[in-house]
This record gives sequence, C-alpha cells and structure tokens, in this order.
Amino acid sequence: MRQTLTSPRGMVTAPHHLATSAAASVLREGGNAIEAMVAAASTIAVVYPHMNSIGGDGFWIISEPGQEPVAIDACGRAAGLASIDWYREQGIDGTVIPGRGPLAANTVAGAISGWQEALVHSARMGGKLPVSRLLQDAIYYAKNGAPVTQSQVNFTTKFLPELGTQPGFAKQFLNDDTYGHQVPLVNTLRTYAALGDTLQALSSNKNGGLDDFYRGDIAASNAAQLEELGSPLRLADFHAHRAQSVKPLSVRVTGATLYNMTPPTQGLASLMILAIFDKLRIRHNIREAEGFEYLHAIVEATKQAFKVRNRHVADPATMAANSVTPEQFLTDAFIDQCVAAVDMKKALPWPEKTIHGDTIWMGTADSSGRMVSYIQSVYWEFGSGVVLSDTGVGWQNRGSSFLLDSASHMALAPHKKPFHTLNPAHARFDDGRTMVYGNMGGDGQPQSQSAVFSRYAMFGQTLQAAVSAPRWLLGKTWGQESTTLKFENRTDAKALQALRDAGHDVEVLDDYSDTMGHAGAIVRQPDGLYLGAADPRSDGVVAGF
Repeated sequence: MRQTLTSPRGMVTAPHHLATSAAASVLREGGNAIEAMVAAASTIAVVYPHMNSIGGDGFWIISEPGQEPVAIDACGRAAGLASIDWYREQGIDGTVIPGRGPLAANTVAGAISGWQEALVHSARMGGKLPVSRLLQDAIYYAKNGAPVTQSQVNFTTKFLPELGTQPGFAKQFLNDDTYGHQVPLVNTLRTYAALGDTLQALSSNKNGGLDDFYRGDIAASNAAQLEELGSPLRLADFHAHRAQSVKPLSVRVTGATLYNMTPPTQGLASLMILAIFDKLRIRHNIREAEGFEYLHAIVEATKQAFKVRNRHVADPATMAANSVTPEQFLTDAFIDQCVAAVDMKKALPWPEKTIHGDTIWMGTADSSGRMVSYIQSVYWEFGSGVVLSDTGVGWQNRGSSFLLDSASHMALAPHKKPFHTLNPAHARFDDGRTMVYGNMGGDGQPQSQSAVFSRYAMFGQTLQAAVSAPRWLLGKTWGQESTTLKFENRTDAKALQALRDAGHDVEVLDDYSDTMGHAGAIVRQPDGLYLGAADPRSDGVVAGF
C-alpha cells in the first residue's frame, strides 16, 4: 500500500513519471503551477502516446488563493465541411461516424490552444519561463527516445487490427523488420523525430510559437495532409480556432464547494453524482466507504446523473437552443428529485448510452497555493489512428461522438463542439483545504472522481488510500464492449453478492485493473502542506519539494 506523500512548497501528480519529473523541475526553477502543467502536458504527449497527443483536446481548472477558479475550454470544433450531407457523400450510411481513419479526424485539435490560454493567466501571475523551457523535456524524449511502457504495448497490440492500417500509424508506432510491422517491446526507446521537430518549432518565437499550430507553417502542413487523406478539416478551421476561459460549474456538498468543467464536457455528471450521493449518505446514514449501501447508493447516483448527461449535454449553443442550462440540474430541487428516484434496495435497470475514451489527468501545485487540474485526450486509444507524417501529430477522433442524425442533440453540424468525456475536478473545503483530482477513462471519469472524493472527504480515508482503493465502473471504457457494473476483485465479496441480489449486473475484474483508469489527487492543507496521491494502476508518481 502506497503512503500519501507530503511536501511544503509544491507538488505534481501524473500517470507517467517522466511527466511528473518534467513538471517538478519547472517548479524547482521557480515556475508556477500553470507553467509546470504545460511542461507535464507536452511531455506526456510524447511518453504516453496511446493516451493523449498534441493532436487532441484539453480542459483546465486553475485555482488561485483569494480568487474564483477559472476554467479553460480548449475543445476543437467540427470542420466547416463536416455535415451529415458531407458524410453521406463519402458513402457513410446510418447514424454513426467511423471511429478510426481520416473520416474520424473531423475536429480541430485544441490542446495547444489551451496551453496558450493558460500561459496568459500565468503571465498575469508573474510567470516568466519561456515556452522553450517548458517544452524542453518533451523535445528531448521525442528526439532522443521515450521508453515504451507496458500499457502502450498492451493497447497497441489489442487494437492493432484497426490501427495498423491507418495513415502514418505503423511508421510512428511500429517496428518494421523482415516479419513485417511489429509492436515495439516494453522498455525499449522509441524516437518520434517529426514530432520532436514540431515541438521544437512550437517552442520558438520565430514562427509565432504555440500559435504556429493554428496560424503558421505547422497549421498549413497539418491542414494540407488532413485534406489529402480525406478528412473534412481545412486550414480555415485552424485559423478560426481559439481556446476560451470560462466560469466552471459548481455545486455545494457537505463541507465543500465542488467545481468542474462546463459543457460540452460531462463535468455536470461528476458534480451531480457527488451532490446526489451526499444527500443519500446523510438520509440513509451511510458511515463507511465500503459495503453494499455505499456502493449501491453511489452507483444509483451515477445512473441519475448519466440520464441527464445522455439526454442533454452537448455543445453549449445546442443546449441553449433547446432552452437547457447545466445549472438547472445542480439546483437543490433537482438534486432532491434525483435522490427521491433512488431505490436503496433495488437497482435501476441499465444500461443507457455508454461512453468510450482514453485520456490523462494531471495535477500541479506551487508554493503560492496555485493549483491546476488538467485533462488531455485523443478520445479513443491513439485517437483516429491517423498520424500526420510531416509533423508527427497523431489526430484525435473526438468528432466520432457526433451522430449523423439531425434530430439528436448530438447531431453533427459544421463548427459544432463535440460531446466530451473530459472533466477536470477541483474542490474548496469550508475548513480551508483545496483539492484537485481527476481520472481518465470515458464513463469512468466521473465515477472514479466520486470514489476518490467521497472516500477522502466524506469518509476520512487518506488521499492515497482513496485513490488505491478498489473501484467500480458502470458501463464500458477502454475498448470494453460489456455494459456491466464492473468491480475490481479486491471488493468485498459480501457486498458484491448483495449488489447482485439487488439487481446489478456485476462483473469482477483484476485486482488493479486498467479498466478503472488512472486517478490522482493533490490536497493543500490550510497550513500550506501538500498531500499527493498517484494511481498504482498507472506508470505515474507524485513529486514534491
């Protein structure tokens, strides 16, 4: 069992140790939490390529003492050509957009624009480190070699039949020998020369720095190759893209205010789960974060939240056109309706629509009490599978979450934001503590957030215990096709049987299953001491100083 780590000046947690190290070195040089996060985000895009890429999207929550939290929406919109009619012309029938290939690469990659917007906030806080310093580690690993993880090997092997034939994938991620393309071995070094050159260019002010990705030579190269491969994206889509700073959603629970990302993300669902569960916990006097009552209540709270998510969460403009606001689902009156709908002895029939995804969450904190909760993703493992050979950028498939159905709130339309599983979480406690926490893994993101927060904040577990404890997943993620209620094998056997008896479709997985995603958390105590936790299911660590 890992111990919760502590430090007095700053802390980083990430699902890959090299990203943690990159961010920690920035903090040691006097960088702030935002600058450290840019270092971590660029590094993990190189060393954990199956989980994220600079060809994906990102979302931030930035917390500063004495100020309201700020969120950054770095979601790329659908291409101007991306319409239902356009896909019909490409021979796509039905309502589903292909999940792999150029037709899946239909949205702008927003992650780097989020770094840009975050660094504007950093400058206001006195941040001075140049982008060349922040991308230093990422450039090194891309050009000199990043170690291949077991996780990368596992997921490359698992999805090779659908990824291996995608443009540029084999050259970037497979070895070429006399036996054909082979998955690289774990703990071998792999270089990404074109990606390294792209990161080098982005770190330079010569062509506009990070803005080169949207309005410079890199944008032109990416747009031209995407068009050549058959994607609907064009250079005008890149030119039009900007990240936005927005006010995060919030809700009260006992002893704390919780914050999460606005639509088009499922941050609303994360807040709803904990608000519903908090009331169930008090009403039914649930006293421990184990056993049937706890697990049943929090799973049923999840179902109530997912019903709202599945019916309403989309591009904010679409929600507004339908006269729907996320705040209406966070009122006491609506949360009480959800609580009343929960039967504490019987499971609500399930499933509803499930969400698939691959992502990384990371947290940073600096000596001034500033904290960042950040999440970066390409949606499915390796995203669309398309790798642009000139720049080495692997492109996301986030736009495959649209539907080719004009009657749906998820209908594809030009310049529309796709639904996002991504949702970075933040909490401010009445006693002065602050917390950033999160998880990757589609449907599992808000569920693991609810597990970590409830076990730490409501039931008094240590931070690391809350992250390490056996988790659950309602629905599918990480390529899982079953929609069962999944539990790790360490879960109490009596509780599992009671859940089956209540009507839950229980499936038992390994002790520390990747299916549950990779969680992490940092807490700042009122005295300034930081507590940090990393997930034993990941390749990550906590670093502090």
